[in-house]
Amino acid sequence: MASRAGTVAQPQDLVDLTALLDAYYDVQPDLGDPGQRVAFGTSGHRGSSLKASFNEAHIVAITQAIVEYRAGQGITGPLFLAKDTHGLSEPAQNSALEVLAANGVKVLIDARHGYTPTPALSHAILTYNRNAPAGAPQADGIVVTPSHNPPADGGFKYNPPHGGPADTDATGWIANRANELLENGLRGVKRIPVAEALEAETTGKFDFLSSYVDDLPSVLDLNAIREAGVRIGADPMGGASVDYWGEIGERHHLNLTVVNPTVDPQWAFMTLDWDEKIRMDCSSPSAMASLINRMSDGANYDVATGNDADADRHGIVTPDGGLMNPNHYLAVAIDYLYRHRTGWNPSSVIGKTLVSSSIIDRVAENLGRKLVEVPVGFKWFVPGLLSGEGAFGGEESAGASFNKMDGSVWTTDKDGILLALLASEITAVTGKSPSQLYKGLTDQFGDPVYARIDAAATREQKAALGKLSPSDVTATELAGETITAKLTEAPGNGASIGGLKVVTENAWFAARPSGTEDVYKIYAESFKGADHLKQVQAEAKALVDGVIS
Repeated sequence: MASRAGTVAQPQDLVDLTALLDAYYDVQPDLGDPGQRVAFGTSGHRGSSLKASFNEAHIVAITQAIVEYRAGQGITGPLFLAKDTHGLSEPAQNSALEVLAANGVKVLIDARHGYTPTPALSHAILTYNRNAPAGAPQADGIVVTPSHNPPADGGFKYNPPHGGPADTDATGWIANRANELLENGLRGVKRIPVAEALEAETTGKFDFLSSYVDDLPSVLDLNAIREAGVRIGADPMGGASVDYWGEIGERHHLNLTVVNPTVDPQWAFMTLDWDEKIRMDCSSPSAMASLINRMSDGANYDVATGNDADADRHGIVTPDGGLMNPNHYLAVAIDYLYRHRTGWNPSSVIGKTLVSSSIIDRVAENLGRKLVEVPVGFKWFVPGLLSGEGAFGGEESAGASFNKMDGSVWTTDKDGILLALLASEITAVTGKSPSQLYKGLTDQFGDPVYARIDAAATREQKAALGKLSPSDVTATELAGETITAKLTEAPGNGASIGGLKVVTENAWFAARPSGTEDVYKIYAESFKGADHLKQVQAEAKALVDGVIS
């Protein structure tokens, strides 16, 4: 049968919301199953109530653990609490509020009772802490979102006072304590009914939208966008940015159209992703098919953009290039920003994850800027963004953020709205689309071919891959070229990459175990064309299998 990827979802593809919500309250996790325990990945705890991995018991246990963690860290300021548009997000936010209020934690929820993008939460935390008097209590936050994951999923992420994703020292402690509470039948969890929690003296309101939208001129040249009359089509893709885009256009007088303002927890309007699942991945041609088709059918936009459900990712569609590969746009954004942000630290470095395109390396060298390559996970960019020493951080999965015009911090979490608006600034200032500018970069630095594939692996093999050392790799060549580097630690900060990266003059591959499936992921790139990339991928799989088997 032909794939339905890129076609509109059908009734059989939609989640049963009644079953989803009933399971959230009724299903109790089996703690003997590792998949039903609390586990924090790079973006918090994720799961589905239908799989007994994201249920009321999980959320109250995690929230109590966060209460105890922040007390142990001396964090006594307000906790900003936000949610996206997934069906499980509001119930989970209510459960969290019940625990936070019972513990006397000052909580600030959205003043409009709406949805809050992850970057708006990060911006709120940082703004509060920057404006607080010296020595005053610091704020932190929780955002309830599984990001771009399917409608049946839920997610729960903690952002400490630095505003970005929590590091493993925090998430490990929180997960362990939450599982202890679950094992003890939730004894030790304090909780009051949500109606009481909403009326508690410790529960307040915060206008996330105004705080974020009104501060945008400090980080973007909105005057240039307005004066050039750039026509913007913004698709929230049913996510938390839905009200933000309309306000951005109205408050800043931009020629901006919200392409689809629909919010539907089933996402019935979505086109199916590559695997025929509903997934709000704005970097996926299949998931973005509606917007891509709209542009190719003559929609009158100079730039069209998409965001995932919590708006921490961006998708850029241009009239001449269609949906841009995230790596391509990162390279253009970096080249543009480091040439035009004169208020940034002149020695600020460029941050990228080690599975991002090597064209960024060549762009950085041409700019005369140091490149800092870190493991996968946006948390690694937090210190540089805070200090201004790393004014841009980006990853291959369409997540990035950068600093304000004066070099001070904007967000320390990924900001898909920011990167989407940057495409309009770039168009306004240069007179060219980001895809046209990328063509110029490839003319100068070469045209790389990049892909990611999955390879089967047992749990034991995945564990072995995560523990490799460079000496375990005895090969000296890859796809006809001499191997110049074998990495199990990121060169930018010496942190473990949880896998292996092998580099030659014109190609590289990186292999990392999946955290949720019995596969490992092979990222690979070649500056010598598609056939060479296939050779790199085949030899990479043989090399890794030989080492971990």
